[in-house]
Amino acid sequence: MLIFVVYHVEIQLTAYISLFTLYFMSSFLSDGDFELFRKLIYNQSGIHFSDTNRAILESRLKEQLREKGLNEVRAYYDLVSKDKEELKLFLDSITTNLTRFFRNQAHFDALEKYVIPELIKIKKPLNDFKIKVWSAGCSTGEEPYTIAMLMKETLPSPWFAEIVASDISLKSLMVGKEGFYADARVVGVPDHYLKKYFTRVDGGYQIRDEIKQMIRFDYHNLMYDSGLRNMDVVFCRNVLIYFDEASQKATIERFWEAMAPKSFLFIGHSESLFGMNTKFEFVKTEWATFYRKYI
Repeated sequence: MLIFVVYHVEIQLTAYISLFTLYFMSSFLSDGDFELFRKLIYNQSGIHFSDTNRAILESRLKEQLREKGLNEVRAYYDLVSKDKEELKLFLDSITTNLTRFFRNQAHFDALEKYVIPELIKIKKPLNDFKIKVWSAGCSTGEEPYTIAMLMKETLPSPWFAEIVASDISLKSLMVGKEGFYADARVVGVPDHYLKKYFTRVDGGYQIRDEIKQMIRFDYHNLMYDSGLRNMDVVFCRNVLIYFDEASQKATIERFWEAMAPKSFLFIGHSESLFGMNTKFEFVKTEWATFYRKYI
């Protein structure tokens, strides 16, 4: 009988704890507050938070309130609504920065074996030996550094590449600018690239200056015009999936304006322009699929 009573009390206690946790989570961010932050995030970045990823927003908001020493969600909302620098930090906190060197190798194979030869054919008669690349949503820099190393390996003299790497995350940009990566972060980098373009240091590897000098890291929100023009190649992979259809289309149109008349666009393997009214042509090669601006 005693065992049953204890067991019954434990069941009730567990139920009370669960109810308390559920109440706390739901009371932390009311439906009205969730809608306010969702609209703010969408209007400022194009990132769409649905009901299914509400828990992610709640988690990031709790971290921000704790860092700022605030107790009220509305107080933090007022802060980011009025202070542009705080808004940048908030948008930084909600972004996901998952990346690695040579991510989706097929794209880099297509860049090396199809896109670069095409650009050389297009630009050589103009005596234009510079290939301009934009890595949009570059995260912590692995993508633009991969592009830079590939360009260094592939381009014949006197050709060279200039790369702009942009992101909405200031923290990620600082990592990219520094160019230091722990051992676990360089997994997948071919050995000859590792020996040629990295320096072994305590705890990891440092990108060498000859590669770092090819890249300009810059803060940019894809909701706005980048000011870039005549870019020969744009990489924007696994970013559009966070946008709704209207923001996707607006972003793609801004890419069109930033790109040269004969240029190439790479998006994520799970992303597509299918069904979207754009001027880009679909290109399928034996290595990968991508898009082309050809006017």
